[in-house]
Amino acid sequence: QVQLVESGGGLVQAGGSLRLSCAASERTFSNLGMGWFRQAPGKDREFVAAISWIGGSKYYADSVKGRFTISRDNAKNTVYLQMDSLKPEDTAVYYCAASRVMINLRSQKYEYWGQGTQVTVSS
Repeated sequence: QVQLVESGGGLVQAGGSLRLSCAASERTFSNLGMGWFRQAPGKDREFVAAISWIGGSKYYADSVKGRFTISRDNAKNTVYLQMDSLKPEDTAVYYCAASRVMINLRSQKYEYWGQGTQVTVSS
């Protein structure tokens, strides 16, 4: 069982920045990839960004390219999402996810999910 603990959500004005963190209970080599997803009220959960744990390949949704940056700290089993130039449409609950098997990291086939952290961007 992999446990994921998210932090860093909050309220920010449009154009501002936030950094989300997700710490995994398992060691780095136990995970093939980690990703971030978000869900606004009444909408489906959507892919935001992902990173392969060992190789470090990064993937982004078109809506966040150039504004969000995903990174990881192998020693801390932690993945980060740096969110810059935030827009009101970025408002959602953000979820961290992890997979210990090979999957399409842009999919929602992750085995483990965090509790979610609220990000609210005011205009």
